[in-house]
Amino acid sequence: MVELSPRAHRLHLFSGLLVALLLLALLVAVPLFSEEPQNRLQQIQQRGELRVISRNAASTWYQGPNGPDGLEYQLARMFAEFIGVELRMIEVDHYGELYEELLFDDGDIGAAGLSQQDVDENAVAISFGPAYHRVSQQLIYRKGSVERPRTIKDLANGVIEVIAGSSHERLLKRLQQQYPDLTWRANDDMAAEELIELVDQGVVDYMLGDSHEIALQRRFFPELRIAFELGQPKFLRWAYTRSKDKSLDKAVAEFFQKIRNDGRLEQLIHRYYSHVARFNYSDIQTFLEHARSRLPRYRPLFEKIAREEGLEWQLLAAISYQESLWNPKAKSPTGVRGLMMLTQNTAKHVGIKNRLDPEQSIRGGARYFKQVLRKIPERIPQPDRTWLALAAYNVGFGHLEDARKITEMNGGDPDRWIDVKKSLPLLSRKKWYKKTKHGYARGYEPVKYVENIRKYFEQLVWMDKRAQGEDTLPDVPPATEDLALPPSF
Repeated sequence: MVELSPRAHRLHLFSGLLVALLLLALLVAVPLFSEEPQNRLQQIQQRGELRVISRNAASTWYQGPNGPDGLEYQLARMFAEFIGVELRMIEVDHYGELYEELLFDDGDIGAAGLSQQDVDENAVAISFGPAYHRVSQQLIYRKGSVERPRTIKDLANGVIEVIAGSSHERLLKRLQQQYPDLTWRANDDMAAEELIELVDQGVVDYMLGDSHEIALQRRFFPELRIAFELGQPKFLRWAYTRSKDKSLDKAVAEFFQKIRNDGRLEQLIHRYYSHVARFNYSDIQTFLEHARSRLPRYRPLFEKIAREEGLEWQLLAAISYQESLWNPKAKSPTGVRGLMMLTQNTAKHVGIKNRLDPEQSIRGGARYFKQVLRKIPERIPQPDRTWLALAAYNVGFGHLEDARKITEMNGGDPDRWIDVKKSLPLLSRKKWYKKTKHGYARGYEPVKYVENIRKYFEQLVWMDKRAQGEDTLPDVPPATEDLALPPSF
């Protein structure tokens, strides 16, 4: 037996302790290293937040009167709920920026009316999800401004405008190989809506855009015409960075399959793009027919509640017609219901329990309108105060305030509807909404909304006077220019 010196003994004990500690560390570390790394979907779920990159536009994502809205926003919100996380929307100005944000991992999904035609055919870094909407690429012009082009050759003497970096610019580059005289101007400072307006103003001869974006704007510009379609149809899809890990791809595919099967996808697309049916309220003959067949059933309620709330019954009835065509069972895919098409939150806020009950719905709409009206400064005279309140009722008070500020910046009177209605459409222009507090809004819609209600209101006043025997009135309803409300307002 060899006896160790005290120093050697201490070294021996230290070595043994070190070995024991190393073994313990290995035992602790082994389970950690043996666990499989989280896949992309699990990482998003662990983070608790889905980051969706999009553009601020009517066809994608914008701030509506009841909060964020738009087809892409609603789909993203539903998918975030599907995978059990919160949603965070990230705004970019251009298509190119969107793909860059994805590649630098600043977002999980790109959702902005994208298609595989938006990227180079050889691009291997971007993957696309399942198609959820089919659109075409349309060339538009203004009737009376230029002759309708029949073929691509007819475009040689005109100016075509497209969004820079879009699939439309890529399509024109391909067509230029066959038609060398084909030229265009790629714009990276404006959104599609702004280019469409430039065509209506005659500043631009032609614009190449997607059918769904054009459809959203044509109702505001009746002189716009579609010349023809170019290229192959596009299928809108979500985009994300390509990876061997297919967990996110699989979740997106399952989500779209689910909402396709249960009908929610069809309902959303119908809500945002069946604009012809939704905005065909200007047909005065249809209005007069409904006034004869539907209104008598609800007129006593309009009159009763208007008296109680200090409003004109014709105004309540006009709002209701614009909202539901006086259909007490009306329902949108997003859940607004009843004669006044109230949201659940609005109904709860004004103390309404049953939105399908005509009396409760009308009362709820009247209370909500009065709340909005109170926000409009009392110094503003009638009827401007009511027209401004109706605009806020439709687009949201914050957006109305943004438009009033723009009106003042442009030298107009923010207290006059005739001036503010010129500024509201500017909320859809990047140049202007970037300067506002509440950002993008579909500014043409509140203008159309107010003008429709003004028209219906005047028709109802005219019909009421005719029924009371005022035979000096004309046999046809009056025009709607410079309408004024009764003195009681």
